[in-house]
Amino acid sequence: MNLSVILPTYNERDSISSLITEIYEILEAQPLSFEIIIVDDNSPDGTYREILKEWDGNPKIKALLRKNEKGLATAILHGIRQSEGKKVIVMDTDFNHPPKLIPLLVNITDYFEIASGSRYVIGGGMETSRFRYAGSKVFNKFIHYTLKMQTTDNLSGYYCFRREVLDGLELEKIFFGYGDYFIRFLYVMQGLKHPIIEIPVVYEDRLGGLSKTNLKTEFFRYFASVLNIKFRIWKIK
Repeated sequence: MNLSVILPTYNERDSISSLITEIYEILEAQPLSFEIIIVDDNSPDGTYREILKEWDGNPKIKALLRKNEKGLATAILHGIRQSEGKKVIVMDTDFNHPPKLIPLLVNITDYFEIASGSRYVIGGGMETSRFRYAGSKVFNKFIHYTLKMQTTDNLSGYYCFRREVLDGLELEKIFFGYGDYFIRFLYVMQGLKHPIIEIPVVYEDRLGGLSKTNLKTEFFRYFASVLNIKFRIWKIK
């Protein structure tokens, strides 16, 4: 299996079928074998039922239902552990992350171990809120200087990596919490000298559903995560 695409969902019934269809059509045109893994945290809006209604029986679509655990990072980790691809892509499920970039991410990881989307390199940006764009950019600067990160967008969460970069790692120490897991992921990868390249991505308006991000709550969570990495002895293996 060449590629696994991991899609964590919670209340994405309005957009998930359209997203899977677009990703599927893009990958069908590529010379590779693939699977699309959806990990749903028992969404009350019926996201899981919607996936089964449209895609049940397709061997390339794997829908996983978690009833006893919730959380973005652990959902992603669950999907990774159930996947078989030599490369793994992780992305949001509300069309914030444009699927058209998937072939580029896959091709880049022929040469670099990790490819990550960035709103802050030339050509990147956000079509959504200017306030959120500016706030995220400032906080990424804080991450950059505090942790001496080489990457410009440490909150993107749209990335592709070769599976072997996870070998030997205690993944539970990385994949917990919400979007702050991605700060830990990039920090660990940089510490292990895995080459990371960023490509420009423009965040598009979400289709359907409501944002699960509480800005105030997540700011304090991310801020605490950065300080936790900075000031404690943190073993990455």
